[in-house]
Amino acid sequence: MSGLVDRTRHALRSRGNAYFLAASLVLGLLVGIGASLLVWGIDIVRQVFERSDEIVGVGRWIFAISVPLGLLASWLLDRRFGPGVAGGGVTETMVGVNLEGGYIPTRLAPAKIAATATSLGSGGSGGREGPIVLIGGAIGSSLGRYSRFGFDQIKSFVAAGAGAGIGASFNAPIAGMMFALEVILSSFAVRHVSSVVVTSVAAAVTTQALVGEELFLRSPRHILADPRQLVLYTGLAVIAMLFGLLFLRVLDVTSDLRTPKRMPRWVLPIAAGALVGLVGVAYPETLGTGQQFLSEVLALEDAAGFTWAGLFVVAALKSVTAAVTKQGGGSVGTFMPSLVIGGAAGAGFAILIDPIWGLSDIDPGAYALVGMAAALAATARAPLTAVILVFELTGDYGLVLPLMLAAALATFVGDRVHPESAYTMSLAKKGIRLPEAEDIDLLDTVLVREVMSEVDVVATPDQSLEECEAVLATTKHHGLPVMDAGRLVGVISTTDLDRASHHSRTVRDEMTPRPITITADVPVSAALAQMASLGIGRLPVVDEHEPGKLIGMFRRESVVKAYHHALGTTTGRHMYRERLRLRTHPGATFFEAELLTLTPLVGSQIQDAAWPDDLVVVSVRRGSSVLIPHGNTSLRIGDVITCFGTGEAREELGFLLEPHS
Repeated sequence: MSGLVDRTRHALRSRGNAYFLAASLVLGLLVGIGASLLVWGIDIVRQVFERSDEIVGVGRWIFAISVPLGLLASWLLDRRFGPGVAGGGVTETMVGVNLEGGYIPTRLAPAKIAATATSLGSGGSGGREGPIVLIGGAIGSSLGRYSRFGFDQIKSFVAAGAGAGIGASFNAPIAGMMFALEVILSSFAVRHVSSVVVTSVAAAVTTQALVGEELFLRSPRHILADPRQLVLYTGLAVIAMLFGLLFLRVLDVTSDLRTPKRMPRWVLPIAAGALVGLVGVAYPETLGTGQQFLSEVLALEDAAGFTWAGLFVVAALKSVTAAVTKQGGGSVGTFMPSLVIGGAAGAGFAILIDPIWGLSDIDPGAYALVGMAAALAATARAPLTAVILVFELTGDYGLVLPLMLAAALATFVGDRVHPESAYTMSLAKKGIRLPEAEDIDLLDTVLVREVMSEVDVVATPDQSLEECEAVLATTKHHGLPVMDAGRLVGVISTTDLDRASHHSRTVRDEMTPRPITITADVPVSAALAQMASLGIGRLPVVDEHEPGKLIGMFRRESVVKAYHHALGTTTGRHMYRERLRLRTHPGATFFEAELLTLTPLVGSQIQDAAWPDDLVVVSVRRGSSVLIPHGNTSLRIGDVITCFGTGEAREELGFLLEPHS
């Protein structure tokens, strides 16, 4: 059996894109099944409490009992199966992709399903989309790791699984794909797109086949009947954005909720659940996912018994109940509450403005749709996902102009008023900043093969610990690969030796068997992220087709070497682009400048100097040598720099050549 598994893994790794896409299809099926289990679980728990109410006959007051029980169950699952079970799920997935090498524990998937079912089925306020993002990400991470795919492919699987979760939850595969690229990866790199597309479609089709259409959010078609109403939609974008920012503010404030000292920790989920349940007694629309309420609002053609004040109250209270449910230990997301908040605000705005407008009929359902997109864009900073999601919910492009206008405006203004989204806010409070695409461009340009070190010394399984320790002391290494009969069988580090027991005698007793390895053709950024996620200082580099064949070592010093290499390369590319741009400038020409005395430029590196705009350093003449400038090239007294730039740039350079005052 193990031989079959190994052959399957080898085939998946070595057969190219066809096998990668086949694995993506399998991932979509698994995520679709996971999403279906989540939907069924929520429905089962909900029916249990509904039947309990039929027995005790307390009506809405059942929420004051059911919600605390649901949050307590979720809190206990989080304590048992580790951090990540409670809470939303999107932030944890983003951290897994960007900071932990695509690693998300497999155990989180079933625990998250159970915790979300109890949280939402009992009446807790929130969405199932955040949890299904983490569930899909965990499934993708597990599939990638156990199939021994490469680092970048594992990242694709995690993002694809997460996006497929959104697509499956709404039966909106395109929106799921957009969410994965826009929010989880923050990248639209082509290498990720194919996996994300295949997985999202497969998950949506699987969930639809298993669950049916009745449990998905849907909206009637709406159109922009009067272009003059674009003015009103601009006002709606501001209103929906303000409600979205209110939601962010409440999330921020409630993130500091803690159990009072000298009280057991389980008091917090019960107290939070009681508060949410009591609000739900008065406003049941603020509980659960809000899907039924939102469906009613989207179908409005007139006020139909709703008041603008009542809808605004629901939007505000939904912010409170969703935030308290999440911070009180519930496993709920912020995606769906954002849609409910925006939908209620949009319909309320339409009902408020209708008697004042008078120029044409106002469709509250259309305003609810646009409000949904604006609020989601403001809270998640995902305008493309918001617009595409609404398209897929309605199956129509009749509101394309107000949708794009509202989403863009809400994102633009919201980003300046509240820089963090609902998903990055908690990370920012901890001082964690997720890398953006441009943050890793430098090390993305260098492959491991270019900076890995040669294997100068190895350990053997039967070598004594004393001998191994002496070798490490001589070579100044902190770890060695362990080779047996020409094959890599483990790694031993100084940490392993420090914690060795008195009974240990040989390297075999303390080494880490079956170590994590990398291949030579992966980017240094991927290797560095993998080292950081595992907390290790070295990675064996093995042959792509023979995992046991050691060809080099990637160590901490390799990262420094890669950075300097990349810095010089990218600086050269930047200077080349600048040359091309300046060549078209009518006043640009070549000129020379000599560093004769101690000026601000002396001692500076090329990339640190405050060069004038519209100027490029072409070369540095030092004595009889001519240097091609790189970012880390230091300038000295006597250097003659050849520049290409405008007359204004030449004058500004003259000030830099003046001595220090």
